[in-house]
Amino acid sequence: MNLYLNFFISVWIKFFFLLTPFFVLSVFLSMTQELGGEGRRKLAVRVTFAVLLACFVLYFFGNHLFSLFGITLDAFRIGAGVLLFLSAVQMVQGEGMAPGERQDDISVVPLAIPITVGPATTGALMVMGADLQENWQIAAGCGALAAAVICIGAILFCASGIEHVIGRKGITILSKLTGLMLAAIAAQLVFTGIKGFLHIV
Repeated sequence: MNLYLNFFISVWIKFFFLLTPFFVLSVFLSMTQELGGEGRRKLAVRVTFAVLLACFVLYFFGNHLFSLFGITLDAFRIGAGVLLFLSAVQMVQGEGMAPGERQDDISVVPLAIPITVGPATTGALMVMGADLQENWQIAAGCGALAAAVICIGAILFCASGIEHVIGRKGITILSKLTGLMLAAIAAQLVFTGIKGFLHIV
């Protein structure tokens, strides 16, 4: 029993931090400044379901999908970096999102992919999906992965309460800083993808 529990906890911790909960929260708060509490909660639920779906698809079929379409992890890095950079430019320029606008769009792209499920998470999911052979490991991995995603969703669900603590001015500052970090991460992803691609070629 201890073996199963330890495995579950280790996988849960790994994926909880791979999903970068506090960074995702800062991006979520910054990109939903004009939404009310109810709008944020609905968006948080959609993001959670999108992340769950993306994670389980990658967990079970990631290697097959990438092979089927001829996509490499480096190509994913470059594509994700471009998407992140576009989001970063909007955040640094202070372009808010009016209530009711683009909610369906940002729940999947960029909030679920590539901000929450980025290249690091994608690679880890693909490796774990390929490595786990025993049925109990696969079941425990699925449970731990689902638990990690639900924890992220719970944090996003409480985003409005967190905003009350740090205030509107804090959100504005956080938005600018997050935009700069996103731009740097995007550039690093693109550079890493290009470097890896050139090494392959």
